[in-house]
Amino acid sequence: MAVEKTLSIIKPDATRRNLTGKINARFEENGLKIVGQRRLRLTKEQAERFYEVHKERPFYGELVEFMTSGPVVVQVLQGEDAVALNRKIMGDTNPANAAEGTIRRDFAESIEANSVHGSDSLGNAEKEIHFFFSDTEIFE
Repeated sequence: MAVEKTLSIIKPDATRRNLTGKINARFEENGLKIVGQRRLRLTKEQAERFYEVHKERPFYGELVEFMTSGPVVVQVLQGEDAVALNRKIMGDTNPANAAEGTIRRDFAESIEANSVHGSDSLGNAEKEIHFFFSDTEIFE
């Protein structure tokens, strides 16, 4: 297995409920290391660019509105097969279908307000990480 980096975003629904520490504990307890982290509030333009891949989908506007509704925590996670491991820890996008003990099963409010975002591939992880971080902001 290869050591990888992936992007994680703790979404506004989770930061509003002060769940950052509990969510980060899940990552760390499962072998992921936080090597870059920043709390910020996305502008509409940033959210539109980040989620541009979904621009033609009916939920795009609501997604942008939600992701700009409060602060988020963007972070780089590192570990063995980090992309797949992070997705396993997060659970299914729909919290009703997520496995017991996953972040989305335990903390999500809905499909949209599902507490976390994670890169879906190694290629996207690299793009997403560089959207938020320069190489000098990631500490291994």
